[in-house]
Amino acid sequence: MLSSPVEEIKGIGPKTAEILKKAGIKTVRDFFYNLPRDYENFEAPTSIAATRPGKIVVKGKIDSLSTRRAKRRNLSITEGVVRDNTGAIKVVWFNQSYRVRQFSPDKDYYFKGTYELKNGRFQLTSPSAALVSDVEVGGGISPVYVAHGGLKSNDFRRLINGARDKFAGIPDLLPTVQSGVRKNSLFKAHFPSSEQDITNARQYLAYEELFELLLASRLNRRENEKLNAVQVAFTAPKIREFVNKLPFKLTNAQRRAAWDIYQDMEKKTPMNRLLQGDVGSGKTMVAAMAAYEAVLGGLQVALLAPTAILAEQHYEGIGPLLGKFGIRTALLTGATKKKPELKKQIRSGEVDLVIGTHALLTDDTEFDNLGLVIIDEQHRFGVEQRQKLMLKSPSGLAPHLLAMTATPIPRSLQLTIFGDLDVSVLDEMPAGRQPVTTKITAEIDSKEKLYPAMTAIMNRAPDAKKHGDKARGQQIYWICKAIDDTSATAPNRGGSGKSGDVSAPQSEVTSVKKRTKRLREVFPDKKVEFLHGKMKPAEKDAIMGAFASGEIDILVSTTVVEVGVDVPNATLIVIENAESYGLAQLHQLRGRVGRGVSESFCYLLTSGDERPSRRLRELEKSNDGFYLAEVDLKLRGPGEIYGALQHGALDLRIASLTDTKLIARAQRDVEKFLGLGDGMAKYEELMSGIKKYQQITTLN
Repeated sequence: MLSSPVEEIKGIGPKTAEILKKAGIKTVRDFFYNLPRDYENFEAPTSIAATRPGKIVVKGKIDSLSTRRAKRRNLSITEGVVRDNTGAIKVVWFNQSYRVRQFSPDKDYYFKGTYELKNGRFQLTSPSAALVSDVEVGGGISPVYVAHGGLKSNDFRRLINGARDKFAGIPDLLPTVQSGVRKNSLFKAHFPSSEQDITNARQYLAYEELFELLLASRLNRRENEKLNAVQVAFTAPKIREFVNKLPFKLTNAQRRAAWDIYQDMEKKTPMNRLLQGDVGSGKTMVAAMAAYEAVLGGLQVALLAPTAILAEQHYEGIGPLLGKFGIRTALLTGATKKKPELKKQIRSGEVDLVIGTHALLTDDTEFDNLGLVIIDEQHRFGVEQRQKLMLKSPSGLAPHLLAMTATPIPRSLQLTIFGDLDVSVLDEMPAGRQPVTTKITAEIDSKEKLYPAMTAIMNRAPDAKKHGDKARGQQIYWICKAIDDTSATAPNRGGSGKSGDVSAPQSEVTSVKKRTKRLREVFPDKKVEFLHGKMKPAEKDAIMGAFASGEIDILVSTTVVEVGVDVPNATLIVIENAESYGLAQLHQLRGRVGRGVSESFCYLLTSGDERPSRRLRELEKSNDGFYLAEVDLKLRGPGEIYGALQHGALDLRIASLTDTKLIARAQRDVEKFLGLGDGMAKYEELMSGIKKYQQITTLN
């Protein structure tokens, strides 16, 4: 029944089914698991005559509905009058013109919102609304669904109401809970009679999600343990010599991570390790130490980077370092000349370490004895791309895998999503790494505060650590949300009001191209260029190369520079419309500066007169990526964070990865379930359902 197409639900015809399928709701199961995003409690309404300022619930009919455009751009105002037998009040919605079509004048509705004084007159502002006949079925509690296409929340309530009789046929899913709990929980999630019903339903559904995720992770680890790899004996004297000849001292975190890797490579099963560290924590050096050990063991190494610039940076940093110890390193990108000759050398084993981009994945790139794969910014590659490289070992043995990410991952995510991986954390910064001073600044202050600060930066002598030969002074990143003027606004993610409310306005966006033009006017003697994702790869590489060499003073860009080239001479980054970015992304962008020995700055430009969001305030006070990752998890939830880490959607609807007690319970029950052995096969729906998690969490 659950695997049947969604058209099996009463009231869903071909047109509605098409809208649902575009939203990922293809089967009856998908339909039942399209859970309410929230609930409105309309119990104990107040008569209109007795209303007082504040949050209220009233019950009545609505008429005189109309919509008009405000003088302010991109704002529509919908107004009407709600009446009961004691009086009438004005209601107002912003940017919700569909409200005109939502109501029937002869039906009673509940309205819940803020009753307040506006422009000398009291009004009910941006209320939620529900048909009385629908709400009273649920004891005064109305579920609120995410709108999809032309289907609004009340459309989903109507459709789910037509499917009430099908809930009885929902089979059990998990072997660890009492029979019938699943169908009862799903029913109560859609038709609660009390707040306790909602709590109980969500508790089970959260447990179910965690159970599936943890089971997928454990099965991935079990499959990896069945593979065989080349064992690499630890060569202590050689590694000691290597470390002693480094021009700097390793951090204790780098030493621990390298030791973890060496122990892994001594095992018969392939290493499956994630190396995570904040921007500038020294991941590349740990990767170089891993590559050196693998080559000493007679293996070839492939290092896969997401961009040509980043691959070249690794080549320029790692190549000479390992070359002193006789390691033969080559660079393979789309721009590499004499590719056939180089690929022949790789195939014959004349090259020990190949650093490259997607060019490493082509069918004609073959290895003699590939034994270690290192993937930088692994989330930028899909599962199939990673697996393609892992299958290039001609020996039939699985290569060891070291994946790296500069996005700090909260520990709760490590234990669940990445439970099939061993994780090493670089939680120390190398000596000399400068913290970045972060400041929140209103755009209106640009002329008074920001432009003088930019001038001062560009007049400072080039950074003493490393700078482009052509640098006249220190350099600046300026980040914009849009490429051109076709995107006029950006969502204000820091607003506290409801969508469409005047308290949560859309913020004006200045595009990359317009900002470049403006900065050229402000700084006519400086070189200002722009960069964005729609440019051709060769164009992007040329711009970034020019910026890295110091030819460009100000680089105006979209977030395409979020992870990439190391430019120690860039010591100021300006992030425009900062409130429209997530915390993790803001931290990554800030990581573009502070890479040299000079003091560096990050300016977060905000629009409007609202108090800065907690996201921005947290970023202003902390440079600790791991602390910020935990804050981000609490503010945004795991789905959005994981979407930034990995191709594929985590799609946790209910579960919170901060609920350590529920995670511990699910972990215990998963271990019991795995003890069933072949008995797992009879749980067909469960085993089929976890495949999506297995695909997006596995690395090989």
